[in-house]
Amino acid sequence: MHSILVSGGAGYIGSHTVRTLVKQGYKPVVLDSLVTGHRQSVPLDVPFYQGDIADSHLVRKIVEQEHVRAVIHFAARSLVGESVAKPDLYFEENTAKTNRFVSSLLKSGVKRLIFSSTAATYGIPDEVPIPESAVTHPINPYGFSKLMIEQSLAWLEKAYGLKWIALRYFNAAGAALDGSLGEDHIPETHLIPLILKTALGQREAINVLGTDYSTPDGTCLRDYIHVLDLANAHILALEGLETGIGSGVYNVGTGSGYSVKEVIETARKVTGQSIPVLESPRRPGDPDKLVAKVEKIQALLGWAPNYSSLEQIIESAWAWHRSHPFGFG
Repeated sequence: MHSILVSGGAGYIGSHTVRTLVKQGYKPVVLDSLVTGHRQSVPLDVPFYQGDIADSHLVRKIVEQEHVRAVIHFAARSLVGESVAKPDLYFEENTAKTNRFVSSLLKSGVKRLIFSSTAATYGIPDEVPIPESAVTHPINPYGFSKLMIEQSLAWLEKAYGLKWIALRYFNAAGAALDGSLGEDHIPETHLIPLILKTALGQREAINVLGTDYSTPDGTCLRDYIHVLDLANAHILALEGLETGIGSGVYNVGTGSGYSVKEVIETARKVTGQSIPVLESPRRPGDPDKLVAKVEKIQALLGWAPNYSSLEQIIESAWAWHRSHPFGFG
């Protein structure tokens, strides 16, 4: 049976996608360096290779041994702040290594790739909701490192016939519905886990960065997408490529946004905890609103979110944090 290689399959979104692939009858194979991923997040019956995507000998061995027919590529560094401090690290780990990885895949005859991209490719948008056709002006090296990959895929298609889809995610959030798998980053920078760690008493307060944005309550507005809906988008993208849909870029979001204050309020409701708040000045470069225009993925891939109401997202994340207060540790 042919398999789907999932690079970064031990990471947050990757591990949920691996589980979804198994549930839908696919045979995933995971390649992960475990620099930020967790071995415990990958089911034991899924073939697992620890290593680097830039190791062409290893990549070609996996493709041959596991009869890989397509790849879902998550492996990357994804901390915006770290990317600003160490742009060279991000251009190496994300862009240069992906180039080597895809080159190894093409040499091994694999010509279908689903790429994990990001709304950070847009930078500060001129229009909200943001269409895929919006100008891409990343304002940090993380977004830039991903955009360079997107642009390179189009040239690789022209030269070698690579078929690809890049999914630009908005704010991935939530966890497996039974709380058995979720988010565990070191350091944690995402809003919802930080709020829930505050609810657990692991942090004294949640820091709200900026209350003077041009939004209804003055705090940033973001489009939150449940990690299971995101996982499903990758599988639909894969099926799209297999049935001959053209290569291209798709937003993955819900098309509506929630403010930081709304997220905190919903978390208070779900957890029954008071969740103290500290207000601080805004971070440089945070856009007021980031919301996806999602008609394209709905029309062409038949995708729609099933779990992405804010309450469902926070309930599932709370089930994970409560049952795993120290993550996988």
